[in-house]
Amino acid sequence: MSAEIEKIITMVQEGKVDAAKASELIRVLKDRESGSDLSSKSPVYADKMLKVRIVSAENDNVSVNVPIKLVKVVLLAGHNIAASIPQSEKYVKDIDIALLLDAIENELDGQIVDVKSANGDTISVAIE
Repeated sequence: MSAEIEKIITMVQEGKVDAAKASELIRVLKDRESGSDLSSKSPVYADKMLKVRIVSAENDNVSVNVPIKLVKVVLLAGHNIAASIPQSEKYVKDIDIALLLDAIENELDGQIVDVKSANGDTISVAIE
C-alpha cells in the first residue's frame, strides 16, 4: 500500500489531484487493506443529489437532479460570474454563498423547499 500512497502524494505535488481528493483516495486504500466492506457503508454525502421538482397546474413540469459535488463548484463559479455582470449583480449581492456551502459541508439532508401555490403549482427542493 505504501507505493500507492506515494503515487497519490506525487499526484498532489504535480497538481493532478487536490488534498481533499488525495485524502479520500488514501482512506479508500486503507479501508481496502483492512478488509472493511465498503458496500455496507452508508452512501457518501458527496454522492447525493440536489433534486428540484416543479409541477405546474398547466403541466409545465420540471425535474432536475444535480450532484452535490457539482453544486459546490457551480455555486462558487456562478455567483462570481453573476456578481461581475452589472445586470445580474443586484440579484446575487445578497446571496450568502458561504452559508450555502456551509450547509453542504455540514451535510444538510432532506427537504429544503416545499411550496404549494394557490393555483396548484408545487415546488420541491431536496437533497437525497
